[in-house]
Amino acid sequence: MCGRYATTANPARLAAELDAVDETGDPPDLDRPNYNVAPTNQVLTVVERHDHDHPDADPTLRIRRMRWGLIPVWTKASEPGVPAKGKPLFNARADRAETAPSFRDAVKRRRCLVPMDGWYEWLVEDAPAAKGKAVKQPYFMSHADGSRLYMAGLWSTWRDRSQEMDPILSCTILTTDAVGDLTRIHDRMPLVMPREHWAAWLDPDHPAPHELLETPPPDRVSDIVARPVSSLVNSVRNNGPELLTPAPGAPSAGADAPQTGQTTLI
Repeated sequence: MCGRYATTANPARLAAELDAVDETGDPPDLDRPNYNVAPTNQVLTVVERHDHDHPDADPTLRIRRMRWGLIPVWTKASEPGVPAKGKPLFNARADRAETAPSFRDAVKRRRCLVPMDGWYEWLVEDAPAAKGKAVKQPYFMSHADGSRLYMAGLWSTWRDRSQEMDPILSCTILTTDAVGDLTRIHDRMPLVMPREHWAAWLDPDHPAPHELLETPPPDRVSDIVARPVSSLVNSVRNNGPELLTPAPGAPSAGADAPQTGQTTLI
């Protein structure tokens, strides 16, 4: 499950890093880091598409901003230009996406990457100070070296065809069974997409190889570390680097530094 994450990605910087086209047209107020991304927020995605004016040219990487929570193309409008509310499709099970009505079309031709610094999960733990009551302790999962993660996603274009309007772009993050030590935090995790698989995953002209939707081997997440963080993340109203502060009594992110090839809870 992935229902919150943090990202410091800037669309212009991301485009430069990936040699991509920045199509966000973002105003400055959307360029700020977001340490508490939640469903329905506008998020950055990476897609590969052909140029409308030159459809025979090779596709290029593009940075687009989308609503987190996929809106299937067949969703009806509740009022002019507004999609009807339904189940919040911010996650999709990778093992079912190829056949699920809400996602199967996107699996074939609209796949994306969702960049993030890391994601949050909550683990139920005993709290001695709380008279034996269990509490949900948030954990933050990220690369040990602080490098950016890219998660497999699907996207959709929705429009009310009875209205003259710009389409609404939306996306979902694929999840899979947790592997390695990450199973100690949650039984699900976002589907990490390594760089060597990007070309096949983003290819707009061919279906993705089925194996890219399968549960990855543990070594794919072997350099991801998990650390308990501040309970400030529990409220979407809180948003700042302090959300990543190690929980009281927990080692700092730099303490007990994990060796490459290990998944460590710190």
